[in-house]
Amino acid sequence: MSGVIVAPRVRDLETLAGQLSAWLLPRLPGASDLRIENLTYPRGAGRSHETILFDAVWTVDGQPRQQGMVVRIKPSSDHLVYPDDLFDEQHQLMSALSAGGHVPVAKPLWVEQDPSLLGAPFFVMEKVLGRVAVSIPPYSREGWLADATPAQRAKVWENGVRALASIQKVPVADLGFLAGPDGLTGLEQEFAKYVRFLAWIGGGERWPVLQAALENLRARWPKNQPAGLVWGDARLGNLMFNDHFEVVAIMDWEQPSLGGALNDLAWWTVMSANMHEAMPGRPHMEGMGTREETIQLWRDVTGISTDDLDWYVDFTLVKVGCLSTRVPGTLTNAPPPDHSGLAKALGLSVGA
Repeated sequence: MSGVIVAPRVRDLETLAGQLSAWLLPRLPGASDLRIENLTYPRGAGRSHETILFDAVWTVDGQPRQQGMVVRIKPSSDHLVYPDDLFDEQHQLMSALSAGGHVPVAKPLWVEQDPSLLGAPFFVMEKVLGRVAVSIPPYSREGWLADATPAQRAKVWENGVRALASIQKVPVADLGFLAGPDGLTGLEQEFAKYVRFLAWIGGGERWPVLQAALENLRARWPKNQPAGLVWGDARLGNLMFNDHFEVVAIMDWEQPSLGGALNDLAWWTVMSANMHEAMPGRPHMEGMGTREETIQLWRDVTGISTDDLDWYVDFTLVKVGCLSTRVPGTLTNAPPPDHSGLAKALGLSVGA
């Protein structure tokens, strides 16, 4: 996989191999001669959680066994990207999705709450093999998707949108553990998360555009609020594809909620516009569906009305504004962003 390592921290992998080997051995019935091999960080993705891929090799009664695995480590408080700690809910949701069969995810294997081994709780899941359209460097510029034919990209687009739509097959009645801290569900839950987010990164007086944007959204609250699971980071770069351009895993479930189906569709359209749709100086990535085609396909597959989607798109822009304000203070030394673009997009006459 091309790209650079993107992670909140990078640790010594040889030391990690020894730690994981000692922890994993008693969890493998009858195992002996356990080795941890091929440890590597994913490249081009993984900003918010430390995620390491590895292979476990062992024997049982003299017979060789091997399993690809991934360890996902809870971020420390000084590396949190989001105010809500949903690490346990992330594991619980992935377990439910894996068991339910509606959504392709890596199967969680074990969870460890004791922070003494790796410095934080972690869980281990099966490694899924495939290709990811990474963000760094942008997949529209280089990598396997840039090298694919338009027909192959069309398969990626269609299968990606269908995977996105499959999330709405999950019965929200089975996901009560995702209720917000105040017991909220639906759009109120998702909106309250970003009200907390803004307070967490400094308050409205420090970020007046973000505050005004939330007030603007509240004043024109949408009528269409279909129920549904929120993936939280719905974009092409969080899907894994096999050699036939089929989705084999949906990844990064770190900020799920019961906030409603249109949140993910709006996020997907905004991320697609940023990554592969036509912009000044950049042509549309041939083979990838347009915004209108994406919305139509998602609507056809889910049967859910997309009325008021523009409101959810504006909400996505505010979410991105919160994230782009928080990330420079946690993982980079970059200055905070200028929110004038958000103010313009929402028609706000507020200084950044």
